[in-house]
Amino acid sequence: MFKKWRLWGGCLLLIALITGAVVWTQSRPSRVQTAPATTNHVAQSSQHGSATTTLAEKPWTKLKHPLKLPILMYHSISTGNQLRVPLQQFDREMTYLKHHHYRTLTTAEAIRALTTNTVPQKKVVWVTLDDAYRDNLKILPVLRRNHQHVTINAITGFTTKRNHLSLSAMRRMRDTGRVDFASHTTNHLDLTTLSAKQQRAELVTSKTWLDTKFDQDTRLLCYPAGRNNATTRRLAKQTGYTLALTTREGVAQLSQGRYSLERLRIAPGMSLAAFASLVAVKNS
Repeated sequence: MFKKWRLWGGCLLLIALITGAVVWTQSRPSRVQTAPATTNHVAQSSQHGSATTTLAEKPWTKLKHPLKLPILMYHSISTGNQLRVPLQQFDREMTYLKHHHYRTLTTAEAIRALTTNTVPQKKVVWVTLDDAYRDNLKILPVLRRNHQHVTINAITGFTTKRNHLSLSAMRRMRDTGRVDFASHTTNHLDLTTLSAKQQRAELVTSKTWLDTKFDQDTRLLCYPAGRNNATTRRLAKQTGYTLALTTREGVAQLSQGRYSLERLRIAPGMSLAAFASLVAVKNS
């Protein structure tokens, strides 16, 4: 009789243990179910997206007609002459772009857009600043606040000059994810007055410096004062650049030539209405 009770007791204990294990398994928190929500959050694209890498970027749209890309041209962010735009004006213009849903392209995105005739969204603009003046540091809070991106065309031989960005300042700007750097040659000389050998040196030395200092493949050249000739354009292609910018006034189109792209100069004192008119380009 005692053996039977011990046997029944063992069976009841075993059943209780199994039941308890099942209940604990069903009631404990699930780790797997939280993963999709986290993944989806990370994969969402930023509305402005210029400096944000995402895991699931929306496909770019192929245009039926050739892309017309407004490339804005700034220089110094200060006051004093026609090449200097006050910070307050720059701020207003970037805020306008944000509120009207323009995406400010990186250099890589601009190259992709122009060479493939595709766009990441309906409204796009490329903001460029020439010469890499030290006062360009002032724009960082504006770019951060608006989630925007700019390209600075640097004179690589001027990085030790007082009024220009130093290498450490350039790296600080680049590391924000809001700025990339392209070539404005080594010494900002009039390329049309130089021999082919001298032109090549200006283009190659600048590209090599940028490639080395920023661990990048510099694909954009901006001609000093926009001046170039057939030799310059040929050398730009030969030395590894994909696009080159001029100072000729107009909206950029690939039909102008990859090494002859036009830009829109932003003048100090320009009204917001005039600015809006410049960037109001329709693509389809």
